[in-house]
Amino acid sequence: MSENKEFKPYIPAEKITPEFTVTSIIMGIILAIVFGAANAYLGLRVGMTVSASIPAAVISMGVIRVIMKKNSILESNIVQTIGSAGESLAAGAIFTMPALFLWAEEGLCDMPSLVEITLIALCGGVLGVLFMIPLRNALIVKEHATLLYPEGTACAEVLLAGEEGGSNASTVFSGMGLAAVFKFLVDGIKVIPADVAAQFKAFKG
Repeated sequence: MSENKEFKPYIPAEKITPEFTVTSIIMGIILAIVFGAANAYLGLRVGMTVSASIPAAVISMGVIRVIMKKNSILESNIVQTIGSAGESLAAGAIFTMPALFLWAEEGLCDMPSLVEITLIALCGGVLGVLFMIPLRNALIVKEHATLLYPEGTACAEVLLAGEEGGSNASTVFSGMGLAAVFKFLVDGIKVIPADVAAQFKAFKG
């Protein structure tokens, strides 16, 4: 691995700013529960999940910077990290644990209880954290300019836009507002059809 000598974090190590606070923990847990439940339902229903990192970054930036009037990018980063961890844990659970229920239906094991499911998910989360600790320096610090991490880069840009304020932040919130209005028109009052289809009589296949 080629170490990137030019890498400098956005917040210098010597600068002390609020990060692991009560606000960030509570907000992160709430978003982790919401996005985890949404992904569990969506994954079991249609077999796919959605990412929570970018929505969590936008929500955390909006609440901490706009509503609470606090200028703390590290708190927002903690919130989106906890929120995305809940989504990832839910995805890992729903794609593996159904096998236990299938085995139980065939009489190969007992039906897993809520406590057993919780312990399995907890062990998976702890293992993920423990594996990531030694890999952080190798994959994130040393390979910062080599590995792109597009989703992480997008989260960082959202948080930086909120930190810089001005037109950058207004662009993010304008996009959120337009998306909310469009979603309301499509699924709320159904003014605009969600699916547009056209039939070509010449191509009946």
